[in-house]
Amino acid sequence: MTDIGRGWFEVTTAVKSYFHTGGAVPLMGQTIPDYFAHIAGKFPEREAVVSLHQERRLTYRGLANGIDMLGRGLVAMGFGRGDRIGVWSTNNIEWLLLQMATARIGAILVNINPAYRVDELAYSLKCSEVQCLFTIPSFRSSDYVSMLNGLIPELRKAQSPDLRNGNFPSLRRVVIYDPSDPSRTEQPSPGFTTWSDITSAARDVSKGDLDKITASLDMDDPINIQYTSGTTGFPKAVLLSHHNILNNAYFAALAMRFTKDDRLCVPVPFYHCFGMVLANLLCLSVGACIILPSEYFDPLQVLKAIERERCTAIHGVPTMFIAELEHPCFGETDLSSLRTGIMAGAPCPPALMERVMNEMNCTEILIGYGETEASPLTHLTSACDSMERRVETVGRNLPHQEVKVVDTSTGRTLPVGQTGEICFRGYHVMKGYYGDRESTSGTIDENGWLHSGDLGAMDGDGYLKITGRLKELIIRGGENIYPREIEDLIFTHPKVAEVAVFGIPDEFYGEEVMAWIQLHAGETATVEEIRDFCKARLAHFKVPKHIWFVDKFPMTVTGKLQKFRMRELAVEKMKIEG
Repeated sequence: MTDIGRGWFEVTTAVKSYFHTGGAVPLMGQTIPDYFAHIAGKFPEREAVVSLHQERRLTYRGLANGIDMLGRGLVAMGFGRGDRIGVWSTNNIEWLLLQMATARIGAILVNINPAYRVDELAYSLKCSEVQCLFTIPSFRSSDYVSMLNGLIPELRKAQSPDLRNGNFPSLRRVVIYDPSDPSRTEQPSPGFTTWSDITSAARDVSKGDLDKITASLDMDDPINIQYTSGTTGFPKAVLLSHHNILNNAYFAALAMRFTKDDRLCVPVPFYHCFGMVLANLLCLSVGACIILPSEYFDPLQVLKAIERERCTAIHGVPTMFIAELEHPCFGETDLSSLRTGIMAGAPCPPALMERVMNEMNCTEILIGYGETEASPLTHLTSACDSMERRVETVGRNLPHQEVKVVDTSTGRTLPVGQTGEICFRGYHVMKGYYGDRESTSGTIDENGWLHSGDLGAMDGDGYLKITGRLKELIIRGGENIYPREIEDLIFTHPKVAEVAVFGIPDEFYGEEVMAWIQLHAGETATVEEIRDFCKARLAHFKVPKHIWFVDKFPMTVTGKLQKFRMRELAVEKMKIEG
C-alpha cells in the first residue's frame, strides 16, 4: 500500500462499517408483528417462553394467541396506533405479551423501572404522556397500589375505570394484574381495570379487524419509549421504532449464531433495553426460547434454570456473573449446556471473562457495547476473536451501522488509533427524545451522527476500545445513574447548601454513587439522615453509598465544581484507609 493509500485508509476506517458477521444480510423492512407472524407460523409447536417462577410455558402458537387476545382487548378499550401504554412491572409472561401486543396494534410501549418511587413514576407518566398503565400489585417493599392511590386519588373514588386526573391529563386507565394469577378479577380500588377486563373486551374485536390494523402500520412507526440517563435534567424518553429494535435484535442473534434450538436464560430486567431487545426480541427473531428464572435477579435461581432447562446462553451485567460464580451452590450446578451469551452494561474485567468462559462453560460469551439511543447494540465481540480483543475491546460494529471517532473540540473525524468521542449513524439511531427537540438536536447532529459522550479509539481492523466518558453518567451494576437527579433531590434537604454527586470505582458494581455535601452554616447532619432522605424518594440503586460532609469543593477559577478532582481525592483517601 502506498503512503497516500495508507493515509486514506487510516482516515476512512473511522467511518467504515465493519460487518464481522452477516454482512451480506439485508436489513429487514417489516414491522415487529409482521416478522413475528412469520416466525410463529414457522415454529408453532416450539417453546417460545418458559417462566419458572410463574410455572407457565407457552409455545409460539400459544404466545401468538395470547398476543392477539391482548391486542384485541386493547383495541376494544380504545387504544391504537401512537398511543402510549406504560408497563411498571418485574419480569413475567404478561410483560412479554404486552410488549408484542402493543407492537401488534401500533401503540408505543413505555418501559418503567419497577424500582421507581412515586416521584420517578410521576415524571415518567407525564414525560411520555402515558394513556394507559399496566402494573403489578407490588414489588419487594414497594406497594404499587398504595403508591398509585396516593398519586391518583381518583383510583379510590372513581365510579368507572375511565380516569380523569388534572396532574396526568393523558392517563385514561390503570390496569392491574397479578403474575401468579392474571385471571383474578378483584380490584384493589374501584378505579383500577383488571387484566381480565382487557381480555374479556377482546370479544368485541375480531382477528380480521386486528390484522387490518397491523397491515396499516409502517416499519418506521415509533413503537417503544425507554428512559435513559443523561448528564443534566431528568431521564430522557428515547423513542424507538420497529425498524430500530427488530433489526438490532436480529443482527445480534446472527452474531451469536443463535437458532431455534437455543434457550436463553434471561436474568436481566425487561424494562431495560438489554432485556427487551437483546433477550426477548433476539430470541423471537430466530424462534429461540426465552427462559425466565425469576421475576428479578436471583443468582441461585439463574443457576437452577440453566441446569433444569438446559439453557445454551446466558445474558447479564458483570455483577450478575460475579454473583453466580461466587454462589455457594455454583459447584453443584450442571452448566455444561451453556455456549454463549452477552455480557454488557458495564466494563468487564479480563479475569471475570476468563472465569465465565472456563468455569461456566460459556466459551463463546461476547462483550457488548452500545446505548439505549442506539437501539441499543452498536458493538459486539466475536467468538473467533483473540482473547486479547475479547477482553480489551468491545469488538466491531454490527452490520449496517457506521461508527466514527471525532475530536472533542473540533468534531473532526480522527485517524485510527487516536482517542476521541465515539459517534454512530445508521438504522439503529433513535427517532429522538419524546417531546424534547432541543435535547434531540444536541445529541444527533445535522448529518445524522449520534454522539455517544463516550471516549474511545478504533484500530485498523475496526475494533473499538472504550477509554472513558465525556458524560458524568454513573454505571452501577448495569444501571445507568445520572448525578443531576440525585443532586437536585439532596439539594431540597433543608440542611444542605451545596452537593456534588459522582461515581467512584467499586470492585463488585463497577461504580458506586458518592455524594459530597456542604451543609448550611451552623447545621449538622448524619450520613444516615441523608441516606434515609434519599431512600424515601429514589430507587435503591441511586441512593449514595458514600456520603462525605465537606467544608468546600475543588473548583475551577470560574467557580465550576471539579468532580474529577473530588473522585481522585476520594479514591486516594479510601486506599489509605483501607
